[in-house]
Amino acid sequence: MLQVLQYQKDGEIVIEDLPAPLCPDNGILVRTAFSLISAGTEKTSVSNTQSSLLQRAKKQPEQAKLVLDNLKKEGIISTFKKVQSKLDSYKTLGYSASGIVIESRCDEFFPGDRVACAGAGYATHSEIIAIPKNLAAKIPENVSFEDAAYTTVATIAMQGVRQADVRLGENVAVIGLGLIGQITVQLLKASGCRVCGLDINESLFESAKKYGCDECYPSSKEYISGIKAFTKGLGYDSAIITASTDSNEPMELALNLTRKKGRIVIVGGVPMNVSRSPFYEKELELTISCSYGPGRYDPNYEEHGIDYPAAYVRWTENRNMMAVLELVSQKRLDVSSMTTHIIDVTEAEKAYDMITGKVKDDYLGILLKYPENQNSIQRITYPSSKTNPAGIVKIGFIGAGQFAQSYLLPNLNLPDVQLIGVSTSTPVNAHTAAKKYSFNFATTDSIELLKNNDINTIFCATKHDSHGKYVLEGIRNHKTVFVEKPLAVSPEELTMIDEAVAQFDGRVMVGYNRRFSKPFLILKDFFSKRTEPMSILYRINAGKLPRNHWVYLPEQGAGRIIGEVCHFIDCCVYLTGALPDKVYAESLSSSNSEVFNHDSVLITIKFNDGSAANIQYLANGDSTIAKEYCEVFCEGTVGVMNNFTSLELIMGGKKKIHKLDGKKGHKEEVESFINSMKEGKPIPIPYQQLRAVSLASFAANESLTTGNPVII
Repeated sequence: MLQVLQYQKDGEIVIEDLPAPLCPDNGILVRTAFSLISAGTEKTSVSNTQSSLLQRAKKQPEQAKLVLDNLKKEGIISTFKKVQSKLDSYKTLGYSASGIVIESRCDEFFPGDRVACAGAGYATHSEIIAIPKNLAAKIPENVSFEDAAYTTVATIAMQGVRQADVRLGENVAVIGLGLIGQITVQLLKASGCRVCGLDINESLFESAKKYGCDECYPSSKEYISGIKAFTKGLGYDSAIITASTDSNEPMELALNLTRKKGRIVIVGGVPMNVSRSPFYEKELELTISCSYGPGRYDPNYEEHGIDYPAAYVRWTENRNMMAVLELVSQKRLDVSSMTTHIIDVTEAEKAYDMITGKVKDDYLGILLKYPENQNSIQRITYPSSKTNPAGIVKIGFIGAGQFAQSYLLPNLNLPDVQLIGVSTSTPVNAHTAAKKYSFNFATTDSIELLKNNDINTIFCATKHDSHGKYVLEGIRNHKTVFVEKPLAVSPEELTMIDEAVAQFDGRVMVGYNRRFSKPFLILKDFFSKRTEPMSILYRINAGKLPRNHWVYLPEQGAGRIIGEVCHFIDCCVYLTGALPDKVYAESLSSSNSEVFNHDSVLITIKFNDGSAANIQYLANGDSTIAKEYCEVFCEGTVGVMNNFTSLELIMGGKKKIHKLDGKKGHKEEVESFINSMKEGKPIPIPYQQLRAVSLASFAANESLTTGNPVII
């Protein structure tokens, strides 16, 4: 299928042939008829990406801060690799489309239904799109696909009007008369308001008046007296800012024009560098409208289809979409006449040349048109310069997110290794990984890789909930499996894997990279001749995650103990060479609703050789403190590992210090696994230890629940 993408390194717009997505659970697969280019939003996105790195940092300070934070935590090399990986990738564009359902996995829609679709990353400029059910709405019979493609953009305007809480007869200023501004004008007129439109581009005034503006003025302080005269001196009840600009002038105009106790609603992207005095003196209300309405950015609503009760949330983003379509059906909202250009998707670059100013042409609504008969293809092949038909290790890679592209895939460029196929749920990610790492083909169907006879090894780096499924299918299809941690997210899942390993003589490796890092190899050797049990203290400054992070969703992440603490349990298993016998865990007990108590835990593990470990996994610390610290006491000797940058070994009153590079063993882990495949040797980590680590993490969760130690 064809999809419009932007290359992150230089901002070039390209139309690429990508594998089609699969139909999501609680969602639909749609063959796109038309998609709308949101000129303001997409112009900003495209222009930012076409800027230099310094300019990007200035325009996106929050992204620059993330880079600096990562630099402090993981060092220059790791941060550089992440930034390079991000730049050497493609970005999807578009969020408003219409089309026909070709597959459905929900009760609300059936194949053949005509639907409007919403959502960045979902309703992209693509021939085939996968849409969660709450981001789709049925199109009335008398509404064309062309008009329905405006639904998402019109819903943004509608939510802005709802936030303004307008009343019949009120005076409203609309600052910014682009596409969303013109739709906002129509919705305000339908609500019985008197509307004054403002824009720096006076060529938009004619159409704005056609759509309902009672008056139009240039968006400038020079015209304030005339703009105020429109309200007969009362001032505007509301000002809705639909402009998108780096200038602070829209906010300053809104403050000046709005009456005492009036409302300012920000819909567009504008800075907010304003003084306190106008708000104080006028007691103004300021609201930033959240896109399409309630439900936006809530994964439970958007991804999992959990609706809000209408009695409590009358206008969700989905109900707003339906309301827009009804207004179009009743001819009370005219979007049809806004279409100035319809461009074939194969020539999409022309549209972006217009909105970025490379080509001078007046435009308002730009639609991309898609062929009526499209082929839904899940696999795309790529010419590869690195194919090795005689390769011993032939890899299918499932899940190619940031972690995989930073730490796993770059380390697979090894002799006798052939990268056959890569699969991700998102077509653009599969395409990016396939081109960057020279896979033979890309697909969105992971099962295809598992059943492919040309593949003998599966790498899995997906979200935690899917690991067990792919490990099981890999073993049953006689593949050797490398899976990122965790191995499984429940005891029941682990039992099934145990049975599959026994039945099919399965070979499984879990991505416990730290035991392959230099400090832990040195520690292991330092204590290799011990005869007494050891005591281990492992402190992790894990940091706080946002409440809506996927790791907290039971169906995806299963929490941070199962998902990440297993790493540190494995380190203790590696150092002791023993298996956990008993686990006891306590968490902090905060009444703060923003705190996940199970993110800050103290876990004590007793091993079957008499050793003991205390793992302090904490999310309540300062991010400037190093993430990991491990201290080992045994037989009068001590080893202290400080965040993989230094290792102190103390024996007989003498201290030896190793200065290290901060690397955590990812490269060595991958090479060790690949070498075991090539040489026919056992997997580097015995399966007995892998399952013991999972059992200990399950036991820690159980101990937190019961308050009692858990015997394994």
